[in-house]
Amino acid sequence: MYKFDIYLNGKWESTTEKLVIRSPFDEEIIGETFKAGPAEIERAIRAAESGFKLMRTMPVFERAEKLQKVADGIRRNHEEFAQILSAEAGKPIKTARGEVSRAIFTFTDAAEETKRIRGEQLPLDLESAAAGRWALVQRFPIGPILGISPFNFPLNLVCHKVAPALACGNSIILKPASQTPMSALRLAQEIDNAGFPAGTLNVLPMDSGQAHLLVKDERLKMLTFTGSPVIGWALKNQCGRKKVALELGGNAGVIINHDADVTFAADRCVLGAFSYAGQSCISVQRIYVHSSIHERFMELFLRKVSALKCGDPADESSDIGPMIQPQEAERVEEWINEAVNNGAKILTGGKREGNIFLPTVMTDVDPKLKVSCREVFAPLAVVYSFDKVEDAINEVNDSEFGLQAGLFTNDANAIFTAYRELEVGGVVIGDVPTWRIDHMPYGGTKLSGMGREGVRYAIEEMTEPKLLVMNLQKQEV
Repeated sequence: MYKFDIYLNGKWESTTEKLVIRSPFDEEIIGETFKAGPAEIERAIRAAESGFKLMRTMPVFERAEKLQKVADGIRRNHEEFAQILSAEAGKPIKTARGEVSRAIFTFTDAAEETKRIRGEQLPLDLESAAAGRWALVQRFPIGPILGISPFNFPLNLVCHKVAPALACGNSIILKPASQTPMSALRLAQEIDNAGFPAGTLNVLPMDSGQAHLLVKDERLKMLTFTGSPVIGWALKNQCGRKKVALELGGNAGVIINHDADVTFAADRCVLGAFSYAGQSCISVQRIYVHSSIHERFMELFLRKVSALKCGDPADESSDIGPMIQPQEAERVEEWINEAVNNGAKILTGGKREGNIFLPTVMTDVDPKLKVSCREVFAPLAVVYSFDKVEDAINEVNDSEFGLQAGLFTNDANAIFTAYRELEVGGVVIGDVPTWRIDHMPYGGTKLSGMGREGVRYAIEEMTEPKLLVMNLQKQEV
């Protein structure tokens, strides 16, 4: 049983309304914290304004040292963090440990990137009227930031908002997902231990209906949001003059060309489609296999999918745990039934056991059905066949989403055709679109969002360039 207060202006506080956290696996109560209301929100905004005044003048070496202390604190408590996020998110413990390692990397990267926020000297005398003039361009923090994070990576995706904000001298108010706030609150303990000034970070679990108070407030200078497209684009419309960065999901496609290593591709597609029960915005959802290797791929793929073990996320041998809420498992069941009623075939899975949805593979799916064209966010993949790689690229592009795509091939022409033509934020060659390392630019096009994460790229979103012009011509009196 975990218990956390909210973190506001450098202090831990309770409120009048408790937030009970239940295990997605068995619905047992595993923790509790509190919900922030309008009074706490107002205090947090004022605290963030005060914290920003201190952060923006903090020397670079001090920011770097404190960020590294956070990374070291997570490392020392690696297993505790893993147990918390496994319990609240239903993530298999071996997968949870991997997320904690990523969080350590994200803060370590932030400690390094804070030293690399550099400007440039710009010559201005490109014509006679500018003789004797030159300029400096430097990036400056923009002010208090609002971060809203999702349930599926309740530690590392919080780090992707908090670490770059602190690295470039901003303060941040974080609204964690209501299902998974404990990882963020445990992270706040390490940030507090590292000695960041009061108000630098405020972590406020709250009802979604209260979030508009933060989104609309002009004292907060940016919204960085990860979550559903419907909510994300709606929040953008409420932001007024704020800067906005949105990471809003997808329905990732992967292409397996005729020259691919079929065994390797099958292994990676199993990992890409079914890790964390497919609850990732770059989970493999659509697989396009060249007709010449289709039969061999399906044989290997289905064998490996059938070997996955579903069960208690605390079990070291579990590969797939529960979906985050019962209604999500019910939704997927409805989408699958719709597809079957329209001629689709289930090759394996297609059933749920409580909140656990068995890993599912489907074929003969009309691309316009929800299991193919919408973000399924579940352990489900649909498989198609193609003859020309250009046709497969067009099929991947036939989507409202555009986050990442994968291509297995050794054909240089196919690689650069895919890089040029795929309408996504990232193209992964020789692997699934689910692959990510935390310092790379990460974000999408179309409904998948705007802006980029990855510490260096998030810092660019969270700062503004400022120009200093120098006139050094001798002045005549």
